[in-house]
Amino acid sequence: MTQQKQDFNNDISLSSSHSGERYWGNVEVIEEGENYRISRLEIKPRHGIKAQIHYHRHEHWVVVSGVAKVTCNDEEIFLNRNQSTYVPAASLHKVENPGSIPLIILEIQNGEYLGEDDIERPCE
Repeated sequence: MTQQKQDFNNDISLSSSHSGERYWGNVEVIEEGENYRISRLEIKPRHGIKAQIHYHRHEHWVVVSGVAKVTCNDEEIFLNRNQSTYVPAASLHKVENPGSIPLIILEIQNGEYLGEDDIERPCE
């Protein structure tokens, strides 16, 4: 099994739903359509989502509470409550919670294909 497939399997719960517990926290799908998905991400303090690339979808992240450290390609920014960022398709990106309280983000995914097999992770 490749490193990418191992990481993918570690991130996804065993249910067929996209919602569920992850090593970094929890994801809850709020609404889903043919070309979009809206999710609530809760990232534990001092945890984060590993760097990844999606080729068929764009993402918008809105911070609801906490502080997000976002890396998109070579740019690193910190976002506070009520701030947001856009992650274009084919961009290497990750989000971390450097704080001591849970980070809550609303994530809007939009694109021609939203399948979980569109996640690629660089070897670490």
